[in-house]
Amino acid sequence: MSISYNPFPGRFRDQTVLISGGADGLGKAIAQRLGKEGARLALLDLNESVLQKTVAELRNENITATGIVADVSNEADVANVFEKTISLYGKLDVMVHSAGVVGATNTKITDFSLSDFEKVVRVNLIGSFLLTKYAVKAMEPNGYGRILLIASIAGKEGNPGMVGYSASKSGVIGLVKGVAKEYATAGITVNGLAPAVIKTAMNADTAPEQLAYMTAKIPMGRLGTIDEVAAMSAFIVSEENSFSTGFIYDISGGRATY
Repeated sequence: MSISYNPFPGRFRDQTVLISGGADGLGKAIAQRLGKEGARLALLDLNESVLQKTVAELRNENITATGIVADVSNEADVANVFEKTISLYGKLDVMVHSAGVVGATNTKITDFSLSDFEKVVRVNLIGSFLLTKYAVKAMEPNGYGRILLIASIAGKEGNPGMVGYSASKSGVIGLVKGVAKEYATAGITVNGLAPAVIKTAMNADTAPEQLAYMTAKIPMGRLGTIDEVAAMSAFIVSEENSFSTGFIYDISGGRATY
């Protein structure tokens, strides 16, 4: 399904946006959207070659962008990312944590290894914790900030056979709600976005049976698109979205309606 979007030119002019997982998938789509609306971008990813390719593509579209190789589950790496971003652009206005891994799928908990569980939690949940921690530190002195953590419908409802992913994304939702209340009067909003299945490369390793199960639960009968996620994300982190914090937005084709 092809949908045409018209970005709002200048909506993020003079704003610095840091996006994890920015080399591909949702992170790249969000970067393109915000970049077209005037944002200066700092993209972090573990895949250096793909990251540099994406940065080159964005610059060819006259978007200001830089790439920083980092592991979101490593605190020293995360601290370095924020130091470089502030050094380059002077401030931070928006942080989007899009980096994530699915982990084992179509696997019951009795067959789910501890190492697989820990890997998923480190990227999805510990990464969310670290990026939020350093984003708040960077934003608080300026009295303004927008933080968006990409959660999942699996974190709200749970997907069988995906205990690592479901548990980690539930943790992300709790993180959003707790930190949002801590900084509700600081000019910093913290929100989450819970997509159903979105057509991305991350789903390439998902078991076909698992993918069919998740798609069957979507009333619209199709996967979401990265452009749809980018459009909603752009509103969530915009200055105009000023009275919403601690909320988990749904983009699920009707799967979640409450």
